[in-house]
Amino acid sequence: MASDDGQTISQHFGRARGYVVLTVENGHIVKRESRDKLGHADFGHHHEHHHGSGVGMEEEHRHSMMFAPITDCEICVVGGMGVGAYENLRALGIKPMVTDARSIDDAAQAFIEGRLENHAERIHG
Repeated sequence: MASDDGQTISQHFGRARGYVVLTVENGHIVKRESRDKLGHADFGHHHEHHHGSGVGMEEEHRHSMMFAPITDCEICVVGGMGVGAYENLRALGIKPMVTDARSIDDAAQAFIEGRLENHAERIHG
């Protein structure tokens, strides 16, 4: 889960400072760890260029660097993200989940219970 403080889900994936990675086994969280994440601020102030629904090579490279710490994860829970990040996550085999939950613990419990909803309508272009 993308997070700025280790407790709440970041509302903007690209600006999030880190990840909280949870390992779930048999319906229980068995491991919780924090991992660093690069954000838009780490790449300077370049403008992103979107061509139709495609993703520019520079943006794709930045996303791959942002995702490097979570390539072993199955899902990534965020409060919001752009279409480029969403599609790049999917290409890596990581399911992006856009949630309205604020608390990491609440979202984790909802996931375990099978009731975490993906609000794909919150993906912005």
